[in-house]
Amino acid sequence: MIKISVVIITMNEERNLGRCLASVKGIADELLVVDSGSTDNTQKIAETAGAQFYIHPFEGHIEQKNYALSKASFPYALSLDADEALSEELRTSILKVKLQWQYDGYTMNRLTNYCGTWIKHSGWYPDTKLRLIHRDKGKWGGTNPHDKLELFSKTKTFHLNGDILHYSYYSVQEHRDRSLNYANIAAQALYNKGNNCDYIKPYLSAGAKFVKSFFISLGFLDGIQGWRICTIESKASFMKYKKLRALWKIERVNKRFGEEKSMGL
Repeated sequence: MIKISVVIITMNEERNLGRCLASVKGIADELLVVDSGSTDNTQKIAETAGAQFYIHPFEGHIEQKNYALSKASFPYALSLDADEALSEELRTSILKVKLQWQYDGYTMNRLTNYCGTWIKHSGWYPDTKLRLIHRDKGKWGGTNPHDKLELFSKTKTFHLNGDILHYSYYSVQEHRDRSLNYANIAAQALYNKGNNCDYIKPYLSAGAKFVKSFFISLGFLDGIQGWRICTIESKASFMKYKKLRALWKIERVNKRFGEEKSMGL
């Protein structure tokens, strides 16, 4: 039987962490929690569950999760967010993998709980994630804050039965606040990569996002919560590109100011 390191990053996660750690009991041969400066009971909850607790400055979701992976002792690692937990069916699937590891990585679906409702559409399900890998075969990539675990070339994966249960938002306002924060992070990441957009891009992106989520991905079947999700996500897409345009505008102004200053104007 192989040994698995379960790796979790945290920041003030006392509300969720205990549930996450309890769900991996019997699966984790090592528990690691990498924290970015919690001021609540996160550390106490982690250490009570027997986890190794590390404090590391937050430089970005991707960077933090790769750092956490690097602290694992075993070559096989399961990466989870603190607001996630394993369903019983997924626990059973992973226990079978522990008996006979055959692939480089294993994918699984993620089912999100939104303000007490399980969301089955709106582009939020099945939301397939790669979370269980051989650490030599992949690493975290993507664009902050939308990180994703990626395998290197010439690797094989297998999809497991069961769901990661994602307890995402406890209130609609929390969703609004976090989506705006994520939009700002994403805009900064795009700016850092040199990406720009024209005037119409925020509007086209927001409209396309809503149509895809609410109609194509059947968000209307999630009822009022589906409407809320799709409208908030649409606005976040708008704000991301609006913020990106603002960052480039600031750069142009600063550049012009610098040129005028150098000319003594």
